[in-house]
Amino acid sequence: MATATVKTEDRSRASLPPRGIRDDEPFLTKEELAGTVLAYQPDADRALLLKAYDFAREKHGDQLRQSGDPYYSHPVRVATLLASIRLDQATIMAGLLHDTVEDCDDVDLQMIEDGFGADVAELVDGVTKLGQLEYQSEASKQAENFQKFILATVNDVRVLLVKLADRLHNMRTLHHKKKEESRRRVARETMDLYAPLARRIGLHYVASEMEDIAFRHLNAEARDQILSQLETLESRNKDDLERIRLAIRQVMEREGIECRIKGRRKEPYSIWRKLEKKSISFEDVADIFGFRIIVSDAAECYKALGVFHTEWACLPDRFRDFISVPKPNGYASLHTTVRASGNRLVELQIRTEEMDETAERGVAAHWTYKDSAYGFDLDSSKAAGLDPSANLRAFGDLLTHGGDAEDFLEHAKMEMYRTHVFAFTPNGRLVLLPAGSMPLDFAYAVHTAIGDTCDGAKINGVPRNLRTALQNGDVIEIIRREEPRPVPGYETLCVTGRARAAQRRLRREVEARQFANLGRNMLERALRQHDIDPVSVDMRKISERAGFDGVQVMFEAIGRSHDEVGRILTVAFPGIELEGSAPDEKVMLDDEHASSLIAGENLTPGVTLHLAECCHPIPGDRIVGLRQPDKGLVVHTIYCGKVAQFDDQPEVWVDLQWTELAKSGVRAIGRIAVNAADNKGVMAQQCSVVAQAGGNIRQVATRSRGPGFQELTFDIEVDDLRHLEQIKAALRALAVVERVERIEESEFE
Repeated sequence: MATATVKTEDRSRASLPPRGIRDDEPFLTKEELAGTVLAYQPDADRALLLKAYDFAREKHGDQLRQSGDPYYSHPVRVATLLASIRLDQATIMAGLLHDTVEDCDDVDLQMIEDGFGADVAELVDGVTKLGQLEYQSEASKQAENFQKFILATVNDVRVLLVKLADRLHNMRTLHHKKKEESRRRVARETMDLYAPLARRIGLHYVASEMEDIAFRHLNAEARDQILSQLETLESRNKDDLERIRLAIRQVMEREGIECRIKGRRKEPYSIWRKLEKKSISFEDVADIFGFRIIVSDAAECYKALGVFHTEWACLPDRFRDFISVPKPNGYASLHTTVRASGNRLVELQIRTEEMDETAERGVAAHWTYKDSAYGFDLDSSKAAGLDPSANLRAFGDLLTHGGDAEDFLEHAKMEMYRTHVFAFTPNGRLVLLPAGSMPLDFAYAVHTAIGDTCDGAKINGVPRNLRTALQNGDVIEIIRREEPRPVPGYETLCVTGRARAAQRRLRREVEARQFANLGRNMLERALRQHDIDPVSVDMRKISERAGFDGVQVMFEAIGRSHDEVGRILTVAFPGIELEGSAPDEKVMLDDEHASSLIAGENLTPGVTLHLAECCHPIPGDRIVGLRQPDKGLVVHTIYCGKVAQFDDQPEVWVDLQWTELAKSGVRAIGRIAVNAADNKGVMAQQCSVVAQAGGNIRQVATRSRGPGFQELTFDIEVDDLRHLEQIKAALRALAVVERVERIEESEFE
């Protein structure tokens, strides 16, 4: 057998590609920057690059950053980051000039276009219009900015690349901001928007660095705990990892497979997210350490996979084939977790050189020469499974379904964070969806009209409930009705922003008609009460006097707000007084207030609601009501074990959802069990972590106790489900904590 060439790289501590110039390092001179660009784009205009550098330096003049550095050092470092991923000359110049229009009084877009060309001016304009994409005091302002941001990036992904380089450098210098509140705001914004967008277009190393810096500013204690445990774990397993590396090399040489081997260690924030999402301890994270095996082609990937599965036992539920079905950001690789030498669980990622390049640099890996011009090669990008405009178009689709800017922002964040599942139409079309998607999500992914008329579904030929979560490989047939109308309780029947936005649009249309009919009846009744015949009234003139754009708009406004009747009659017929109404107040989520915090289309008015004691639903949980004799409606989480007992009794089910008040103005009780070491001060550590995470402990009790361990139960006041999950993750990050789980019992002992 031929001898294979196996190269080994130790990247367990430095798994990312070069990250450009650090804030505390000298930045490139104009000659050095031009030389960097010309090294990969020899036909670039050197004189124009130097001119852009000088222009930025001159126009920013004496401006200083909070670090004390001259301001122009920032655009130079942004341009350097863009050059490090080998973007085209226009993008480099846009990086140099991206702040000049906004921050320099004597610079406008026409000046940029005259001096550097229309392409550069359009990029600078795109970034400038995004301008202050930061959390504002008004949530709607920030959401509207995000809408503009998405529209700009869908048209030209280079706008996003410049903005990401700008944000990455700002994150590297975030520690210079004097106010902690300001640092946390920028870090949260980066975590919510910029890092997921970077990952969306495959810029993994940019996303990872952003997340790590943001994590440091948002939850330094948790990050330090994870890093400490990582160091301990790595030190303890150093010999095992080296043996596994050697075993991989020997296996590849024996089979004649040429490859490179790279070690990698999971990032602290990535570990934190697993602790947050799963009820596992730190040491149960199976892929903390892993190896990347880089081979020549896809066939060699599958050959290597077969070799490893023959050599070592694999974990069946830990195998993923992203080569046959790449991720939406173009990522392709084979993932498998095996029990290697020493019975050590280790993840192997097997890929080609091209796949590795795309995994590290995403969309930036496809800037090259084509047809004698340097630029983005869309054909090679699509061949690798990455089309940046299509990848961002999902956000653009959300805009077409209406809804306000805050809805769009909420759904866009959901889209960015999800992993995926793939399903098929009956004719074999592949549809990629977020994990946890249901038939209604599938219907909208195929076509909006199919989603609007969805009435049921068959999964693999069997009629199934619309709340059924889809699995990889499912074949879905959508059963349609004749007319579009919203699905009752759609909030619990779909997870994608597109489906939710479209269903919300349908519901608004139906509600508008219903409120308009109600408003017409209310106004006519009020007129009769004042001895005025509605037939003799010109409704069009009344609507104009009251400031409405039409009669139907006026009727809808009346139907939605009873006090509008008085105001309208006052305008049309002087002497009729307007009545006021009292604002809502924040409440504690309990049986007494459940009726005002939970809604459902088929919910009988006046029905008594009770919160189930087996699963303790809190805002954010997907919920369902079960009709119970002599008790009214009992509200459970959709995943509660007791709900399954009623699968054959659909007549007792009522789809429910939380009202807006429940989402924003309620405190609820979350119940968790924590298994931890029975050491002095352990309870104090746990209580401190809960308090730092914003939870209010209402009650603590010992659930069980044994040699060296104790299990405590906590009653904690939280805002919603995500708040509870954050508290659980913070507890899991403690070295003394083995397990944290949400309690699902009939009573709290």
